[in-house]
Formats: sequence, structure tokens, C-alpha cells
Amino acid sequence: MRCSAVSQVLSFELSDEVYAALQQQAEDVGVYLAEFVATSIEQQYAFVRRENSQPETEKEAVRQRFRSHAGNINLGYATGVDNESIDADLVKAYSNT
Repeated sequence: MRCSAVSQVLSFELSDEVYAALQQQAEDVGVYLAEFVATSIEQQYAFVRRENSQPETEKEAVRQRFRSHAGNINLGYATGVDNESIDADLVKAYSNT
């Protein structure tokens, strides 16, 4: 099997049919079954990681598109986060309908 800096041992059961199919594929490429299975899993994981990762330039482009949706609105008066001001604005809004 391939050596890496950190490795783990994983044991699992396979049906006879799956085992035979994997064994045949490993023989076809000339490697041991354990190496074939480990390499297959590692390749699948690497594919998922590559698929989910984006280059930094793409990430920045996404950020810029997101930021383009943000803006500021001038209401003509200062706004705050105090409840009294919010309540007063709600009263005005609902009393005009």
C-alpha cells in the first residue's frame, strides 16, 4: 500500500459479489486488493475536495458579486437600533395605511 505521513486502518465487510468484483479489478491493474480499494477511496475523496474548493480568485469574484447586491439607503434622517425609534417608525408605517 502507499505510505503517507498519517494512516489509519479500516476494516469492513463486503458481500462476496462486491469482493470478487474488486478483486478482479485489482488483478486487472496488477495491484493487491487492499491497495486498489485504498487508492480508489483516496481518489474519490480527492475528487470531492477538488470539486468543493475554489481558487482564491474565484472566491474573490463571488465576494464581489455578493457585495454588489449590498447598498445603502438614505432615509433622510439618522436611524439607530434603539427600540423607541423602531417602535415610532412602525407606528408611522402602520398608521398611514
